[in-house]
Amino acid sequence: MYDNMYASEVSSGPGIVFFIFYFAFVAFMIIVMWKIFVKAGKPGWGCIVPIYNIILQLEIAGRPLWWIFLMFIPIVNFIIAIIITLDIAKAFGKGTGFGVGMILLPIIFYPILAFDSSEYQETVHIVS
Repeated sequence: MYDNMYASEVSSGPGIVFFIFYFAFVAFMIIVMWKIFVKAGKPGWGCIVPIYNIILQLEIAGRPLWWIFLMFIPIVNFIIAIIITLDIAKAFGKGTGFGVGMILLPIIFYPILAFDSSEYQETVHIVS
């Protein structure tokens, strides 16, 4: 009787293997974003600081900094994030298709952007 009780307690929850893979994935994505920020001439550590990483992404994408306020509006933030991602792809000389790949398959396309030979091309958007 006691064996079943302890077995159910031990086997509940996601388990240690899940957490190992989760933290490995998070560490990998931090490395990828760090590399992208450094390629763009921004401080790599900025990718791990909340809010500041969005400011750096806006700078890389060539968008005005006041867009940070749009990231706090539900639904609008989703659209702005898509625009920023597409602009980041273009800032590294990639096309819209690559930007869509960054949105739909970030685990594949962000590392490609981080570790390929593309160079950051500073973009300036005219704000009216």
